[in-house]
Amino acid sequence: MNAYASNSHASYRTSAILTASPEQLVIMLYDGCHRFLLQSITAMREGSMSAARERFARATAIIDELQCTLDMSAGVVAERLDGIYVFCQRHLAEGLSEGKPEKLEQVDELLRELRDGWAQAAAATTVVAAT
Repeated sequence: MNAYASNSHASYRTSAILTASPEQLVIMLYDGCHRFLLQSITAMREGSMSAARERFARATAIIDELQCTLDMSAGVVAERLDGIYVFCQRHLAEGLSEGKPEKLEQVDELLRELRDGWAQAAAATTVVAAT
């Protein structure tokens, strides 16, 4: 990739982030976590544990961000999401330490379901705001 294309992509990504709604930002975080988990799983299966750990660290950092930004005053939904994120972190750590990519896949599947829920909520919000 040439420097111009790289700068264009970075500018587009920055613009997308700066103009995104809070719901869209959460979806972007889930998408990033999914991408890093898939890369970590692939690296584990290929025996490249240093690459697996590096991508794993990025995925867990995103889960940390999702957890840290929860508004715990929102009630039971925030509390349940917090519990899910704690479970995900623990399950991911076990999967990496045991060398079991299946555990990473299980967390990825759970997070994809949450992502889809956020996407549905964002779409409903957009429809309501447009009317």
